[in-house]
Amino acid sequence: MPTSERVRARWWRLVLVAAAIAVVPFARNDPFAAVFGLLPVLVWACAPRSPWTGVVLVALPAWFVVPRELDATGPWVPAAIEVHWLHPLLAAVAWAALERRHFGRLAALVLTGFVVTAGVLVAGWERAPGDEGVSPGPPGLRIAEDIDCGSGGCWRVLTAAGDRAPEVVAGYLIAKNFTPAPPSGITRVPRFCRTTGLLVNHRTCAEIRPLGPDSARVEWYVD
Repeated sequence: MPTSERVRARWWRLVLVAAAIAVVPFARNDPFAAVFGLLPVLVWACAPRSPWTGVVLVALPAWFVVPRELDATGPWVPAAIEVHWLHPLLAAVAWAALERRHFGRLAALVLTGFVVTAGVLVAGWERAPGDEGVSPGPPGLRIAEDIDCGSGGCWRVLTAAGDRAPEVVAGYLIAKNFTPAPPSGITRVPRFCRTTGLLVNHRTCAEIRPLGPDSARVEWYVD
């Protein structure tokens, strides 16, 4: 017959695992990163010792996923790639500090993070960026999307048509926490950028090329 201590341990385990899973739907742009962020919590749930360790392990993926998906920017917002290597590293450090045990599991967790990071980087080599807060574009305009590639890699293209499209797109990017950056190229194309990343900067820039008073072409890339 289960004791009250066992019941309490299982109750904490279920609640914290459910809280970690609840973070995943926030990851619209990179769901794989959010799912990978569950790994430390699931490893802990196999042999939980302290509920406070679980609380910390749930708070970490929430911090690494939610602010970025809410279009927050700045040096305190983790970049998507940091979910794969920095997150398990911090989780292992926190786990070791709180419980001082399971060092074999922690080493395996950190190693897995670096291996997955390498795989993600190789798979994304010269691949076009994701939505990055630019797509699907401002409501009320007619939007078409495409991908262009060149010797320097690939970038996404969004063509917007509608009343005052260039100004509307610029306002949309500013609302997504993009800030004006020095214009690009000889033609001085208006450019807006935003940066995330704790230790590794992830800088996305979008160039707005007016095609007329009611049409604009937006090209965005990871700088």
